[in-house]
Amino acid sequence: MKIGLVGFAGSGKTTVFNTMTGLAVPVGYGGEVRLGAVRVPDERIDALSKVFSPKKTTYAEMSFCDIPGEHGADKKGLSTKALQQIREQDALCLVLRDFENPAVEGTADPLRDLEAFHLECVFADLSFIERRLDRAKKEKMAQHEQAAFELMKSFLEDGRPVRSLSATQLDRGPLRGYGFLTDRALLVAVNRDETRAGEPLPADFVTRIGALHAAGLVLSASVEAEIAGLPADEQAAFLEDLGLRDSALARFIRAAYGLLDLISFFTVGADEVRAWPIRRGTRAREAAGRIHSDLERGFIRAEVIPYAVFMKLGSEQAVKDAGKFQIEGKDYVVADGDIMHVRFNV
Repeated sequence: MKIGLVGFAGSGKTTVFNTMTGLAVPVGYGGEVRLGAVRVPDERIDALSKVFSPKKTTYAEMSFCDIPGEHGADKKGLSTKALQQIREQDALCLVLRDFENPAVEGTADPLRDLEAFHLECVFADLSFIERRLDRAKKEKMAQHEQAAFELMKSFLEDGRPVRSLSATQLDRGPLRGYGFLTDRALLVAVNRDETRAGEPLPADFVTRIGALHAAGLVLSASVEAEIAGLPADEQAAFLEDLGLRDSALARFIRAAYGLLDLISFFTVGADEVRAWPIRRGTRAREAAGRIHSDLERGFIRAEVIPYAVFMKLGSEQAVKDAGKFQIEGKDYVVADGDIMHVRFNV
């Protein structure tokens, strides 16, 4: 799961990246995308590890990509290179400045910068779609593909992102390779100074985020960086002083999982207890492919125990004795927290 951090110069984007990943990328470094991975905390993995005492415990991971905030020729927008790097992400986190920065001209205006970013992405997608439709006049294009491009074009011309189209309105399967910017899940992080870190987002801002089918959160990157460097037992008290219950990383992970509609299933044993993130609605055979392609190719059945059932009864044998052991086929829809063992033959 790749989350691209984007934002205009002076937004504090790289400080957010460093806070999330524990790295120390210099601010204003320019250059290429920097990557950092963090594990996704999960109390269920902790509990299962206590039961199995495995040689290895593996949490789900989230990769953060710090995309350089280069400006275009007009010095006001993201460069063509940055826009292309954005296309390669699973989701985006747009960091918006809501603090005074002497190095940046003008006052902070998160709503203005949100609109500027949105319009850049709209124009980039619209330009690509118009070129594709022009080519369709000379080349043969499948009717359903042309209809999809026409539908997206009409939404973008109205200023609406492609992500606002539901799965029933738009079949994204044939379009995955195109990487439309406005179809990326979007999390908007408003970066404030310490004194306003606990204040909620303004109502008009929340309304606009909702209209863009995005999610939002508030953070203070500079303060979060300080908190991340404290001993674990001191972090909660510091957050409480700011009027916050959780760190920015914890809130970010929850928001990202919600935006991407992710859940986790588990594999367990003496060698490893591991969490596997998948999209909600994923079927057993496809989920098996997350573990290894051979499991998907040679899938026979999935042996499933819901996490709550396992923890209540305490062992696989107890689950079987209680008649709660599930034998599922390839079309079984995996549920959040399922403990799954895949039988296969290749």
